[in-house]
Amino acid sequence: AATVPDLGHACDSHYPWQTEDVITERHTFTGGRLTVSDAPGLGVELDRERLSALHRRWLADETHRERDDAAAMRAADPDWTTPAVPRW
Repeated sequence: AATVPDLGHACDSHYPWQTEDVITERHTFTGGRLTVSDAPGLGVELDRERLSALHRRWLADETHRERDDAAAMRAADPDWTTPAVPRW
C-alpha cells in the first residue's frame, strides 16, 4: 500500500502480530507510518534459510494452513463473539 500513489484510505497491517519472519531487518513504524525505501525490493531482504524452513514446515504439516480468526479474537477478548452477517 505504501507504494500506491495517492492512496486515499488507511490500510491494515498484521505485522505487529506476526511471530515468525522471513526478512532480515524488522520494519519500524513511526507515527503509525512505515517509510518505504527506494532500494531494490523496497529495501526488503529475505532470510532465505528461514524462508526455506517455513516452506518445509508448510509442506509437511497441513495444520499450519488452517485459519481461525474467531479463536484468535477470543484469545485476545474471551467475551468476543462472531458478529452477525447481514443477508442481502
